[in-house]
Amino acid sequence: MKLLPSPLVCRDAVELVSDYLDGTLSRRDRRRLEKHLAACDACQAYVEQVRATVAASGRVGPEDLPGDVVEGLVNLFRQYRSDN
Repeated sequence: MKLLPSPLVCRDAVELVSDYLDGTLSRRDRRRLEKHLAACDACQAYVEQVRATVAASGRVGPEDLPGDVVEGLVNLFRQYRSDN
């Protein structure tokens, strides 16, 4: 008997978004994520936010940002790295 994969919960969906947008998800996981997105407005919004961030980040360089913003982003990254 073949077991069907369980539906995704939001936490699982969020973990797949980068690979989804990069086009590197397996066909199975892409279908599972797209099924979840069809029913979850919050995750749909999250995917659009990530998509917009990726598009904007390709056009914004450190020289385009005020120094305090760059410093804040660097500090946030350092904190993230130390927590993981």
